[in-house]
Amino acid sequence: MIPRMGFLHQVWMKLTPTKALQRCQREEARFFEYMYRVTYLAGMSSAEDSFTYSLYSTTVKFLLMCLVFTELWHFMSTQWTIDTITDSVNITLIQLGALYKYIKKFRNQQVFIQLASSMNSTNFDVSTKKRKDLLEYWVKRNEFHVKLMLALGTCTIIAWYIYPLVDDLEYNLCVSIRLPFTYRTPLLYAVTYISVIIVFSYISYFVMINDLTIQAHLMHLLCQFSVLRHCFRYIIEDCKTGFNHLPESQMYTNETFRQRCKKRLGDLIQQHKFILNNTAALRDILSAPMLGQLAVSTTLICSIGYQLVATSASVNITKWLMSLLYLGYNMFGLYIVCRCCEEIKIQNLAIGDAVYFSGWERGITNIPGFRSSILLILARCNKPLVLSAGGMYELSLKAYAAMVKTSYSALTVLLRFRHN
Repeated sequence: MIPRMGFLHQVWMKLTPTKALQRCQREEARFFEYMYRVTYLAGMSSAEDSFTYSLYSTTVKFLLMCLVFTELWHFMSTQWTIDTITDSVNITLIQLGALYKYIKKFRNQQVFIQLASSMNSTNFDVSTKKRKDLLEYWVKRNEFHVKLMLALGTCTIIAWYIYPLVDDLEYNLCVSIRLPFTYRTPLLYAVTYISVIIVFSYISYFVMINDLTIQAHLMHLLCQFSVLRHCFRYIIEDCKTGFNHLPESQMYTNETFRQRCKKRLGDLIQQHKFILNNTAALRDILSAPMLGQLAVSTTLICSIGYQLVATSASVNITKWLMSLLYLGYNMFGLYIVCRCCEEIKIQNLAIGDAVYFSGWERGITNIPGFRSSILLILARCNKPLVLSAGGMYELSLKAYAAMVKTSYSALTVLLRFRHN
């Protein structure tokens, strides 16, 4: 089993030799490796400059646009019923939402590069074992969520592949599209079915890539907040290195120690401002796309919930499982984003608590400028750092619960229409 996994790992490494990993530092690679490799394989990497990859990427993007066009063409030309509308809406909305996120990311490539490399800051201090453990914790947490999202998404796609082969319709495809030719012959159906599966796989991972990008950057910021909080909490202990032989009363009057504390506090303040500026930049970029995702997710949860209720597991287990996995992916993805945004707010407030409990009352505030700097940090931390959707809805678990409640209310109304 182990040699087989080693072989698969080698194949995975050979298939994804992205230059994005060659250009980044170790900490960046630990957070973004999976995202960079999946992005490369999906033809969406902006770090490549070879002609072969550019041709591959252009071909993939053209095929994705063709698929979305055929989906919209089918939706506009078919007879509208509740079932056909929900089928089309489930696919098209999430794809259009991912396209909008991709456009925003493409227009702000330089900002995302700076965000991904922010741990290269000289003020990002992981010199102690505890801070290294914090870094490791966030790396593992990010990796777990990335793998879980990819697993959920991949299982959903596999169910989508199987469904057309086991339903009662002849020459059915995995996604509702309209093509400019007839494929209702065994040979043409096989070719069309395989072609649609390939293109649908690419657009599915295109959706996942955009979700993973947001998630990875939020986790990256959370890690920096967590490490900085520990630095503020133990600022005096860090500065005491080399002065342990002095009594505490003499230490705070030692000019060398005072200068070290002053420099250390200044470095941490600069790091705090740096992280806050990065968070504000990410907030400005994601504000409009997240408003769209809230609207899309509300609609999707309602329509997919309708399909789950309308399709009994005993009647069509494949479609029921497909709808369940699709619902799980969408709900889990938005939950992770809302939770991370709320945690960023909490972590910023916790930095103020760390400063307060750092032991400033023992005499360190006698250093000129130290007291005013501490008050400035506390004031900055007490100002809520809110990531919002379109500046209207705060991204938090409360907003997530409200969105689920709204979707359930809409689902209840939709089911009443169906019974009538």
